[in-house]
Amino acid sequence: MDTGLKNRVICILFALVFGAGLLFGVFWPKAEYSEQERRKLAQAPQLSAEAVWSGRFMRAFEAHITDTFPFRDTFRRVNAWAAADMFRRQDYHGLYLADGYLAAVEYPFQEASLNYAVERFRFVCQKYLTEENAVYVSVIPDKNCFLAEESGHLCMDYNALEQQVEAKADFAEYVSISDLLEKEDYYKTDTHWRQEKIIDVAKRLAKRMGAACEEEYTLHTLEQDFYGVYYGQAALPIAPDRLQYLTSKAIDACRVYDWENRKEIPVYHMEKAAGADPYEMFLSGSLSLLTIENPDAPKGKKLILFRDSFGSSIAPLWVSGYSQITLVDIRYIQPEFLGNFVDFKDCDVLFLYSTLTWNNSETLN
Repeated sequence: MDTGLKNRVICILFALVFGAGLLFGVFWPKAEYSEQERRKLAQAPQLSAEAVWSGRFMRAFEAHITDTFPFRDTFRRVNAWAAADMFRRQDYHGLYLADGYLAAVEYPFQEASLNYAVERFRFVCQKYLTEENAVYVSVIPDKNCFLAEESGHLCMDYNALEQQVEAKADFAEYVSISDLLEKEDYYKTDTHWRQEKIIDVAKRLAKRMGAACEEEYTLHTLEQDFYGVYYGQAALPIAPDRLQYLTSKAIDACRVYDWENRKEIPVYHMEKAAGADPYEMFLSGSLSLLTIENPDAPKGKKLILFRDSFGSSIAPLWVSGYSQITLVDIRYIQPEFLGNFVDFKDCDVLFLYSTLTWNNSETLN
């Protein structure tokens, strides 16, 4: 075959492959949501002269093509494997695998973020609380506290963060719980702690607040595997977790009301346990305002818990000590309006947040 013919054949084959790939990409079914990554995928942008001229159209179109590329999840797994095993990268898109646990790099310590969180909590105290309220604050360390330094990853100073919270949140009594936790108390594929592992944490906080805490629980294990939020984001081959939860006589007697959707819900929502994020089985996930009532608990003993998603799994462990527990998530409700929904009179108040929230407090209203 002469050189000219050979070059023409190569060009034709390239054009055919390129054209087939283009048509395949254009007509490939486009998903709107990634179950593995638990996020909405970028959709095709609206074509307009202004969008093209400003450059927004091409940026949005590039994001759309990247998110909806055929066999994208397969390529993500190959890419993640190559980054971790072949090129020995320390992290992959901010996630890393250490000692069998997936974690997200949380660095550096954002003092301005901590200050903002403290001021939002101070606002709540000044607006709604009196000397009759016993107020407490505590920090839940994320998995990096137990993984990052040993595995050689960037790690903020968790002791310094706790010390600053204790010093700056002078409106509350600080309760340290980090000495009770270790990496085994967290899911391997998810950011959250395991309910069955934090009974000692619940007891310490309850004791400091002068409340009783259940002594005996029944442990249940879900049949299906639990793939946490980090599993899909990292796209690395790692064994799934098993999700367990605790019941007791007090928990079984409780009634939970969801004020956001104006309906009664179970303590453990089994339909959500079979959904995309099984951790949402604990009090139905991230809801702005919930009330748990236990008719068998000491009358008049009430708790208001300001929390992030970690609070969903620890709150049921306190129901034996409180006739009412109100869970408030000010990521989804403005503190200025809480007086319309929450009665703060004669209540214990606990601000319980993970370091992920303290260090990224722009999520708080």
